[in-house]
Amino acid sequence: MHPYETLKVVQEGNVVTAFLDRPESHNAINMRMVNDLSHLIDAIDEAKDVSVLVLRGGPDVFSCGIDLHEFASHEKRNIYGLQKWEQMCRELERLNKFTVAAVQGECTGGGFQLVLSCDARIAERRAVFCFDEVKLGFLPGMATFRLAKYIGLGRAKSIILTGRRLGAEEALTWGLLDRVCEQVSFEETLTETVNDLLPFHPVALEMARRLLDESFSTTYENYLGHFLAAQYRAINSEPFDRLVARAARQDRLGRVGTARREREK
Repeated sequence: MHPYETLKVVQEGNVVTAFLDRPESHNAINMRMVNDLSHLIDAIDEAKDVSVLVLRGGPDVFSCGIDLHEFASHEKRNIYGLQKWEQMCRELERLNKFTVAAVQGECTGGGFQLVLSCDARIAERRAVFCFDEVKLGFLPGMATFRLAKYIGLGRAKSIILTGRRLGAEEALTWGLLDRVCEQVSFEETLTETVNDLLPFHPVALEMARRLLDESFSTTYENYLGHFLAAQYRAINSEPFDRLVARAARQDRLGRVGTARREREK
């Protein structure tokens, strides 16, 4: 794997694990990390030997959020770096592989956004989640768009507007996490989560994600047209051909077995 300044990347089989690796700043997200993540996502998108990307932080901090040292104290600030960050999160959401966020310890602001951008999310029981940006005087990015889709508008307001901290058990109950475990079983739970995702078909994954996204923003009639177009593509794909051929083989074997039993009577 390409060497990264702010990530530690490991590949085991068809699983790539990227550790956010700025321990001196509690894995604060700077532009170097945004660029590193974007480069990694592009590389994995094209890698035929990768099926899953796992995002992790350190044992006590996933990420403390945006690195405020990226902003000059006495200069007018622009939005371009934040735009690059949001583009990277969208690339992560659309990656043609499964993505898993594995959280230990504190997960704040931009770190929480990364978690929301992944397909599956697990955490240690001691993990804590927080969007504290509004309390501090700015906005939690496109979490204002994503969070309510997961948990509803009322709960999203209670998190974003108050900046309150959400424990792992409550995050699980609200649907923000798929699994919560003790520290001693974290690696085992992560392995089980990855195994549950496999195998998969990239085209079907891509289309299902897109349709789920559209379910919040279009009419039934428009959605039906998009669904039928996607389903047409799916049922004319090679994976579906194999599925139909396997069903036909099983049907033939079933008829042969029935005939044999009839003869033996």
